Amino acid sequence: MAGSEMGGLVNKMDDDVHENVVLEERTKDLRAQHKDIARRNASKYAFFDAREEENDVNDEDDDDDEEIQAEEPVGNVEDWPGPFSTAMKIIRDREKNSSRQARDSSSVKEGFPLVSWTPRKERDLECRKREAPSLISLCLNVLAENVDAITSLDTVPDALRNKLSRLLCDSRKMNPHFLGLLLDGSPSEIRLSDCSWLEERVFEKLFEACDTKIMTVLQLDLCGHCVSDSLLRKALIPKGLEALTTISLKGGCRISDAGLAALVSSAPALRSMNLSQCTLLTDVGIDSIANSLGLILQELYLDDCETLDAMRILPKLQQLKALEVLSLRGIVSVSDKFIKKLFGENGQNTKELVLANCVNLTDSSLKVIANTCSQLRVLDLSYLGKLSDVGMAYITNGCRSIQDLKLCRSPFSDDAIAAFLETSGESLIDLSLNNISKVGQNTTISLARRCKNLESLDLSWCRLLTNEALGLIADSCLSLRLLKLFGCTQVTEVFVDGHSNQHLHIVGLKLTPILEHIKRPDFQQGPLHYSTFTPY
Repeated sequence: MAGSEMGGLVNKMDDDVHENVVLEERTKDLRAQHKDIARRNASKYAFFDAREEENDVNDEDDDDDEEIQAEEPVGNVEDWPGPFSTAMKIIRDREKNSSRQARDSSSVKEGFPLVSWTPRKERDLECRKREAPSLISLCLNVLAENVDAITSLDTVPDALRNKLSRLLCDSRKMNPHFLGLLLDGSPSEIRLSDCSWLEERVFEKLFEACDTKIMTVLQLDLCGHCVSDSLLRKALIPKGLEALTTISLKGGCRISDAGLAALVSSAPALRSMNLSQCTLLTDVGIDSIANSLGLILQELYLDDCETLDAMRILPKLQQLKALEVLSLRGIVSVSDKFIKKLFGENGQNTKELVLANCVNLTDSSLKVIANTCSQLRVLDLSYLGKLSDVGMAYITNGCRSIQDLKLCRSPFSDDAIAAFLETSGESLIDLSLNNISKVGQNTTISLARRCKNLESLDLSWCRLLTNEALGLIADSCLSLRLLKLFGCTQVTEVFVDGHSNQHLHIVGLKLTPILEHIKRPDFQQGPLHYSTFTPY
């Protein structure tokens, strides 16, 4: 009996061990299943990079990433407290209250049951006369056609010089003769939007003879052919640029960190720098800017500087205490972590932010911007495919003074855009919804109701918009002066001849002018976008 009892006890122990093993395996399987489910659902609430799991969990950067992901809220965005939620409820109530009347509406067939607009009748149409050009534009065109006959620009105001210079650059008629006239004496502003025609020897000769002691603005865009480090040192830097506040070297693909450092050291009063497409620059060049201009620089444009690494230039950007305008278009290394560290504490001065084509940004970045950049007036979020309506909710609740908003090819819904317009539409002056396929009737109604100060609107490739929708917008937004409709093949003469906004210029349809409506700097407003300046 003792042997049999001992055998039974052993068998029982074996069974218990087997059950524990089975239970442990089931627990592991269950945990794995839960982990897989969590991974699949994570995209609804946050974006994460699977490669970050391989790093040390104690690393500080990983902790920051996890914190960013954890900040994403759970729940319906329409239930959040704030202006966005209120606006969404207004939109829902509007749809509900109008659903019965919409059934009998003739516009239901076109998918816009809430939009009602009647075009002007043919007998009410005024004779459409071509607008007469101004006397100044006629004179400038004559001068551009006979540029070689101009002998002097003495006593000509800077505004007229700049307009004529722009006209010559656009028409490819700028030449060494006219540039010599611009540089004669002691000019205060030189604006060349296209230097691709300029040769090195001509540049060196003309700028060496120029007195730059009172020059405040120097624009040398598309200067990759003529401007290099050596030419900067020969023609500009030796004389000093003590009065220079604004410089643009867009497309200066031969300017390196060393050339930039020398330029910055010779221009101690710089407030605005455009270094877009200067593809040789690295964090060393940005470091020289921060060291020399950290307390006074207000505007910095680094669009498409492919050699810049966002995290490496982050400490340098944090030193720019007076920065109000920052453009990082096309720098793909810009991430949520970068935005959080840059604007987490220093976003209160930011008035203009361009993040177009920074394709790795998510809604987390918009939350940081909304919470810290309360003075933001210009925001460009074009071509950011990882955003959602959650991000639009952040911007709606936090950025209430935006005047210029660009959302080209963004994934926002019609309702989310309409909610923003219901909340902040009155402050908008310039709005671009280019290639947002979901733009429809709710955006149309909100534009018509709230955007009374809107002057420029881009609805190109928004093919859900009908003649009635566009007519309602044009007739309701009385300040609207420019409407872009490229790719809107659904638009017909019903809208073009039927709207009542006599001051509206339509661009993008057949036989409509294009170049004359391109947005250009206003020379009467000065070189800086925001003229007020308070040293840090």
